[in-house]
Amino acid sequence: MMTTAVFGVSAGAAFAEYPEKAITLIVPWAAGGGTDAVARVLASGMEKELGVSVNVVNKPGGGSVIGHSEMLTTKPDGYTLGFATAELATFYWAGQSQYKATDFNPIALVNFDSGAFHVSTAGEWKDVKGALEDIKSKPKGTFTVTGTATGAAYHLAFAGFLKANGVDPLAVTLVPSQGAAPGFQELAAGGANVVLSSLPEGMSMMQAGKTKPLAVFAEKRIAAFPDVPTAEEATGVAFTGGTWRGVVGPQELPADVKKKLSDTVVKVANSEEFTKFMNDKGFGKRVLDSEGFGQFLSEQYTQIGSIMNDLGIAQRKE
Repeated sequence: MMTTAVFGVSAGAAFAEYPEKAITLIVPWAAGGGTDAVARVLASGMEKELGVSVNVVNKPGGGSVIGHSEMLTTKPDGYTLGFATAELATFYWAGQSQYKATDFNPIALVNFDSGAFHVSTAGEWKDVKGALEDIKSKPKGTFTVTGTATGAAYHLAFAGFLKANGVDPLAVTLVPSQGAAPGFQELAAGGANVVLSSLPEGMSMMQAGKTKPLAVFAEKRIAAFPDVPTAEEATGVAFTGGTWRGVVGPQELPADVKKKLSDTVVKVANSEEFTKFMNDKGFGKRVLDSEGFGQFLSEQYTQIGSIMNDLGIAQRKE
């Protein structure tokens, strides 16, 4: 009888349902930023669904290379996950790491902030078609863009938008800035022609009547900005681009664990609490399960490589 009882306990332990202990969610950026904020709200929702603690651990450094790298090398048991950002798709092409976007094990995408084409209200451009025609017809370097860093998500999105519309991505000159705020100041002062950022980041300048967005690089219009046309509406050419965030893990994650995590993250991302947070803070919500996110990462790998090579900032060619 005793032998049978011991065997029963051992079998139960062997087949205990995941998760049995706390989960760590690596954030590759410092605490207090937008990525950290989204990760913590998501982690809170995951705790309620999974019944264990989900602890956010910030591991910044190397432009997020350090934190992203650990997401791939951690033990594949589902107890250490990563909250990946758009930058991971650039590291391979920039020569900063050996891993590719497709090397990550996709669990779920929860956010996509579309880039937008902001111009000064004092300028001559009334719509995107007019702007593109102007850029095409004038000598290379006539127009300048700002609001972001070289090779950052919004820079690559804008370059991709130009290419999709038959314009050389090098036709405009990027003046790097430490984010959208100084970029909008430069635009308002007449020192630049275009600012590359999300729509929410341009809200204050738009309300002040100093700038206006001509298009947003999204599949459909953003609810908070219903008057801003999508890239396809503005040009007739479908294009999406911007920055994003999603949960990933190491490659050899057990299939059942991956499915449970994907289902959980998707459920939390579609919850009223998470949706309200994203809307209140101006983050775009785009939810994809593991399969959809995997396809998304594959597309990112190809598109980012192509754009970075077009811009002459890639260290690898394939």
